[in-house]
Parts: sequence; structure tokens; C-alpha cells
Amino acid sequence: MVVVLASLALADALGYFNPKPYTAVSHGSHVHYVPNDRDPDVSIDKFPQEEPGPREKITPTGQIVPIDQ
Repeated sequence: MVVVLASLALADALGYFNPKPYTAVSHGSHVHYVPNDRDPDVSIDKFPQEEPGPREKITPTGQIVPIDQ
């Protein structure tokens, strides 16, 4: 039972249950929205502090652009 609960907690922490292509990352008193395919060379503070709209996405370098780009 403990192993099952620990496995579920780990899966949740790794984002397996997150249907969005980005994750909210706490950064002091605010949050940055970081895409799952983030460029590791780009600092967290370069990512937006607002979620993308319904027809937008966050690029690996932190720009919010229309989904068709």
C-alpha cells in the first residue's frame, strides 16, 4: 500500500497527470509558466508570468506565440 501511494506521489510530482504542455514554477512571490520542452539554457525568469491563452503556446525559449507557429 505504501509503495503504491509513493509511486502515485512520484508520478504526480513528475507531471504525469498534468494535461497541459507547461508547468507553473514558483519563483519567489510569483509563478512562471514553463513549457515541458523548455530549453535548459534559458533562465526561469525569461518565461512568462501569465498562462498562454486558448490558442497560444509557450516556446522552449519563453515566448507566447499562436499555436500555429
